[in-house]
Amino acid sequence: MLKFHEKKLESVFKFLEGKKVFTLDQLVSSLSCSTPTARLKLKQWQAYTSYNQNGRYYTMPTVARFDENGLWSYEAISFSKYGNLRNTVVHLINNSPLGLTGNEIGNLVRLAPRSFLHHFRKVAGICREKREGVYVYFSEDVDRYKEQVRNRSRALIAEGKLLRDADVIVILTALIKHHEITIEDIMGLPEVRSGNFSRVVIREFLDRHDLLKKTPSTKP
Repeated sequence: MLKFHEKKLESVFKFLEGKKVFTLDQLVSSLSCSTPTARLKLKQWQAYTSYNQNGRYYTMPTVARFDENGLWSYEAISFSKYGNLRNTVVHLINNSPLGLTGNEIGNLVRLAPRSFLHHFRKVAGICREKREGVYVYFSEDVDRYKEQVRNRSRALIAEGKLLRDADVIVILTALIKHHEITIEDIMGLPEVRSGNFSRVVIREFLDRHDLLKKTPSTKP
């Protein structure tokens, strides 16, 4: 294997630090070595590989300034202390207190959800469920999953986006008492008006439980 002079390695390391990010070809050129040797140096230096841009870019561990999610970007090139995109997304989902929607994941990793999330429909460590009309990704760990679901429900209730148990009983009772009742009819009930429920919240509840199928006069 090609041996490098210590000063040469130090000089190249400083040069690459100054560039912030670099490609394998740039490293090969700087060291005047083969591609396998350059890859070995990357491993020895514990350089990070970008999880976007087809993994073409690298950065030195002394350069990356990871945020609380373990992510760092330089211009349009993104890196993660957890490695590739798969490991990064799984980590983000497992460490989220509420689970994450596709848009929330995309915002964190700075990628369009449609460009990569189809690969995460069946990935070890996470699961996907449709809630409140969108897909939400949760941890596959049973205890963590229960905690995330519980936290998400509490947050939605606090934001007025989810009905409480008592509110659900009111709506279900109305559906049982009144045959083919519509959303407008439900909204007009005294008990619903007094609860100050929004039409959007009630519609979301009916949609989520397929209860609109029992009210033919209501448009889906």
